[in-house]
Amino acid sequence: MNRITRTGWLAYGCAVAAVLIDQIAKTLAVTHLPEGVSHAVVWPLALRRTWNDGMSFGLLQSSGPIARWGFVAFSLGVATLLAVWANKSPRLPAVGLGLVMGGAIGNALDRALYGRVVDFLDVDALGFFPWIFNTADSFITVGVALLLLDSLRPQRPA
Repeated sequence: MNRITRTGWLAYGCAVAAVLIDQIAKTLAVTHLPEGVSHAVVWPLALRRTWNDGMSFGLLQSSGPIARWGFVAFSLGVATLLAVWANKSPRLPAVGLGLVMGGAIGNALDRALYGRVVDFLDVDALGFFPWIFNTADSFITVGVALLLLDSLRPQRPA
């Protein structure tokens, strides 16, 4: 069995932190935000709880047990592949991969628990981003941005 590298531990730690933060935020949203009611926080952020039956940003809207568990299996499969990649990655991509893993697992937990994903972050006031999203989506976005940033850096000699 392969041992976990230092950057692997970094990635897995980021994933665990992302899942914990995501699930705490979503629990607070479900218990304290009435569905569909918008609460302004600071421009452009408002909190408005909605449910997403589809994938990211409401794509592939679907319901039923096959879609539900298919999305869960897909998310966990992606997280597993990223975990293998993260164990072999330098530090910046490991952090990015950890955040993507954590976001995927956070949304998979929602699907397993509720059959859909809770969204609550609304920046519609910007005028060009009409989707409501959640902390898991935010972690995935930041993780992908870190991976893109790393891909643009000059390669270090081996």
